[in-house]
Amino acid sequence: MASGPLAGIRIIEFAGIGPAPFCGMLLADLGADVLRIDRAGAGGGASGLGGTRFAVTERGRRSVALDLKRPEAIEACFKLIEKADALFEGFRPGVMERLGLGPDAALARNPRLVYGRMTGWGQSGPYAAAAGHDMNYIALSGALDAIGTADKPIPPLNLVGDFGGGALYLAFGMLAALLHARTSGEGQVVDCAMSDGAASLMAMFYGFSAAGMWGGGRRGNFLDGGAHFYDSYRCADGKWLAVAAIEPQFYAVLLDKLGVDDPAFAARMDPRAWPQLREKLATVIATRSQGEWTAIFDGSDACVAPILSMAEAPSHPHNVARGTFVECEGVVQPAPAPRFSATPGAIQGPPPANGAHTSEALAEWGLAPAEIDALVA
Repeated sequence: MASGPLAGIRIIEFAGIGPAPFCGMLLADLGADVLRIDRAGAGGGASGLGGTRFAVTERGRRSVALDLKRPEAIEACFKLIEKADALFEGFRPGVMERLGLGPDAALARNPRLVYGRMTGWGQSGPYAAAAGHDMNYIALSGALDAIGTADKPIPPLNLVGDFGGGALYLAFGMLAALLHARTSGEGQVVDCAMSDGAASLMAMFYGFSAAGMWGGGRRGNFLDGGAHFYDSYRCADGKWLAVAAIEPQFYAVLLDKLGVDDPAFAARMDPRAWPQLREKLATVIATRSQGEWTAIFDGSDACVAPILSMAEAPSHPHNVARGTFVECEGVVQPAPAPRFSATPGAIQGPPPANGAHTSEALAEWGLAPAEIDALVA
């Protein structure tokens, strides 16, 4: 029995890569019955990890393998669509229409359906049909230009475009549309472009820029590593500390814990002083190990934290206390988020192998035994 606030919601996922599976993971973690349609005979799974236990973003749903080049499989998809609350896909514009499964056809069979579409550039615009990846999408949003060293932009993994601007916005948009469908009976299309989402994530910084509070180039502003009080520093053992003492009261605690009483640090918000003050902080922090500094700052309001590797993060006491990481089939991975007091989410199951639930899931969703046998054959 699924647990979570979305228990009872039925969602069809057409298997894709990158942010689309991550969106499916988010929905499944919160209890939705996410049924993934895989290509029959395809290997590697949606993530390229072969449907193995390491395909973390594919966890929690069941897999049905269908040959979408056959009309019988398309009709089976429509029968599933008739019983679904939502559907999402991550193909280039026009692919689902060429399969005969575009939103017009799907909504004709189920007018209450929420049809989520995940692309890099969106369903319209001059770039809509072009290939791209996370770095390309955040480049046009202004985000990539703001992140990196003074010498060059550096992509922040694929967190800003794929997962932040893409998967999270698709999940948010689909849930908003589901609420609308519940009250109105009207389904609709959710056009989620990673380039749009990345731009939306930059809202505060566009406000700063318009107010004249941003524009010093990369590492020239107070939230991009330009300020000495918002940067990373190497410790004596080669490990790093994250220092984020923005507000004056936290800045005062930082200097106290560091044992710094240099009057030069009074120029906290003077960008001209930041390079010199950074060097002074770096010299002090380099005198002790990360563990020593962590013990000194632990529990204080200095806004200092150790920068942990992925191997270290799951065993940090705070993460352990909150259960931030869990283990599923021997693979350590992030637990479902966010937390719910009355309907807690949970990992509903390990990543499925391609087609592992074809007969079982199709029967549960109402297809007749003869139809299922024909599809499998």
